[in-house]
This record gives sequence, structure tokens and C-alpha cells, in this order.
Amino acid sequence: QVHLVESGGGLVQPGGSLRLSCTASDLTLDYYAIAWFRQAPGKEREGVSCIHSRFSTSGRSITYADFVKGRFTISRDEYKNTVDLRMDSLKPEDPALYYCATYPLNPGCSNPPSYQYDFKGQGTQVTVSS
Repeated sequence: QVHLVESGGGLVQPGGSLRLSCTASDLTLDYYAIAWFRQAPGKEREGVSCIHSRFSTSGRSITYADFVKGRFTISRDEYKNTVDLRMDSLKPEDPALYYCATYPLNPGCSNPPSYQYDFKGQGTQVTVSS
């Protein structure tokens, strides 16, 4: 059983920033495509962003949902074994439980990210409020 762990959530004012991090102690994330999803109470889960493995042969790299383009940035740190989601200009509609999920090396990410992922974490809560 793979254990993905998310961190970095919290309370921030509108317009503020947070940096979420996804890591695993029993999986080398560098060999997987990793997506971030979010789910708010009473709403459907949404794919936020996805990053391919640098070993992928699919030819794609990063995808973003339209509602976060220009505000969120996904990145990898191979040495720390993390996939981070930098969230800037947070809006009142961004609060949700954010979680990360894994896909096989190929084909990796789809756009929007598929819900047919292999593993997911428990999530980290993001709250935006003044």
C-alpha cells in the first residue's frame, strides 16, 4: 500500500498564497505522473493540475485546469521526492480539500486529469477567508 501525504494547507486571505506539497515514503514520485485534485463540500471533485514524469515518453509535460491557469504552479523536487502546488492569488472559490494522486509513467496525465488514478493521499485543507 502506497502512502501519499499532503501538507501545506491552511487559512489564507483572498489574494494570498499557499504552497502544498505531496510526498511518499514508499514511492519514488519521479517515476509517476502526479495530479492534484480538490473537492469542496457539496461539490464535485475537480482536477487542478498534473505533471508528467521526466521519464515519460508521452510528449506532454504539465496541465492546468482553466480555473487555476496563471495562478497555480505545479513542480517537482526529485531530491526531496515531492510534487508541489504553488497557489497564488487565492480566491474565495478555491477552498477545498486538496489531494494528490498517482498515475503510471505512460501515458501519464490526461487533461483534465482522470479519476482513474492508482493511489491518492488523504488531502490537506485549504481555506480562503478574510
